Amino acid sequence: MLRQMKWAAGLMLALLGGCGEIQGTGEQARILAMGDSMLAWNGTAHQSVSFAIEQELGEPVVDRSVSGAHVLYALPVSGAMGMKISKQYVQGKWDWIVLNGGGNDMWLGCGCVRCDTRIDRMISADGKSGAIADHVAQLRATGAQVVYVGYLRSPGRNSPIEHCRDEGDKFDGRIARMAAADPGVHFISLADLVPYGDRSYHAFDMIHPSVKGSAAIGRRVARTIGAHD
Repeated sequence: MLRQMKWAAGLMLALLGGCGEIQGTGEQARILAMGDSMLAWNGTAHQSVSFAIEQELGEPVVDRSVSGAHVLYALPVSGAMGMKISKQYVQGKWDWIVLNGGGNDMWLGCGCVRCDTRIDRMISADGKSGAIADHVAQLRATGAQVVYVGYLRSPGRNSPIEHCRDEGDKFDGRIARMAAADPGVHFISLADLVPYGDRSYHAFDMIHPSVKGSAAIGRRVARTIGAHD
């Protein structure tokens, strides 16, 4: 019961604190970012993952990520406004699309408990089907390469998502298999980014990235883009 209360409180803080904005940071950008609050976090301070990518590569990134966004989302109006990640796409001459998503579907949708059916709907065990695989295929059809970014793990101290580790590992494995089948899809795991006991990579809610965490994620993305550009 205590763990459930902590989990619920953490999610409420996340929703209240993560006021992600749909925004662009450059008219001639060739990099588009789509996803949820892991990408959008720290955006109002111009220190989100996208801004870190900009700094590392020295070029603009258009960021359409929205806090609270889902992969699976049925409401049409708010979905079209960005709460459904696939609806965040905008036409452009994109060479790269940085993408994440699935965390809210697991944490808000099933509480990281008995999530097998929901994960299956997002991405099959072999990585070949599901909403995420279909979405990535659509993005690849535009000619862009896709960087799919995984999620931070809990540092093992007072985090509402500590019990989500197994689901996160399962989800990562499926995304990795999807990426392995297409040289234009690159999966970045963040499972090893946070040292055990180190709270500095997380914001106050111990779910989202701190400024340090966003910068570290952005560096990994930028290195991937630089290596395959």
